[in-house]
Amino acid sequence: LTQIDGVSILTAQVLFTEIGPNLSKFPSVNHFCSWLGLCPNNKISGGRILSSKTKPGSNRAAQALRLAAHALWRSQSYLGHYYRKMRARHGTPKAITATAHKLARIVFHLLKTGKTFDETIFADQESIHKQRLVQRMRSQAKYFGFQLVPCDS
Repeated sequence: LTQIDGVSILTAQVLFTEIGPNLSKFPSVNHFCSWLGLCPNNKISGGRILSSKTKPGSNRAAQALRLAAHALWRSQSYLGHYYRKMRARHGTPKAITATAHKLARIVFHLLKTGKTFDETIFADQESIHKQRLVQRMRSQAKYFGFQLVPCDS
């Protein structure tokens, strides 16, 4: 678990003491995240969402994941970019919860399958993100009457 950006040895120990190595009591990752209190509790009436907040609680594993998510503030990994993107879009508290939810999903899958963390999975999403940035820069340059020329380095 410590190979995940933001998750320290202390965070991993807190997770193991609260959750344990066996996740058989959680049928799916959605049940796990709901138990942690990191997923939204949508109150819907007539097809409209009236409110969408996470349930209140003092789960120590969720607190550890929130601290790990906040530690990604300056990380240059995919998770760090995700945290900063969510922070710019929704504000710091919601970004911490969203990133902690993503970390919880990663932790669940690592503990369930017994595999090690492989950050190359996020390489596809990084390349898509870079393509979008280049396309946005080209459209902005075209809007202002400029033309981008790629560098040969």
